[in-house]
Amino acid sequence: MTVDTLTEFGLAEMDEAEIDRFLHSQGVGVLGLPAEGAPYLLPLTFGYDGEEGRLYFTFFVGDASRKVALSRRADRAGFLVYKADSAFVWESVLLTGTIEELPPDALTAHEDVLSNAWRLDVFERAATAGDLRTFEFDVLDRRGLRYAELPPGFAPRDADG
Repeated sequence: MTVDTLTEFGLAEMDEAEIDRFLHSQGVGVLGLPAEGAPYLLPLTFGYDGEEGRLYFTFFVGDASRKVALSRRADRAGFLVYKADSAFVWESVLLTGTIEELPPDALTAHEDVLSNAWRLDVFERAATAGDLRTFEFDVLDRRGLRYAELPPGFAPRDADG
């Protein structure tokens, strides 16, 4: 089934303002980088700059980081942000864009944008054991979908019922 077919069942496309609100309210998504065989998928925290149409990621890396190597090679990448409260209420935004490593001092320049990004405890505690890199994801295309329906048996009765 296509998205167009599913609209008759309650699926709706998000408009630009809805996509912006959703991205501002979230802080975790999945980055997809091109790799041999299958995309390399990474759960990441992010900050969203709606004015610039960019996401910012921090990668905690070791000496040989596959995510850094693939990010540097990628012409395009994908990023999926989703929230599924139940089978009856969910939202998702799929972004396509370019990803670029920023200079080491860029983290402080983007700290305000990264304020909604989750700070995972394991990385906070291990921060001195590795290298933190900042990457910018320039959004070229975006599409948001949402679904919010009442479960069976919870629909309001009509005037005759």
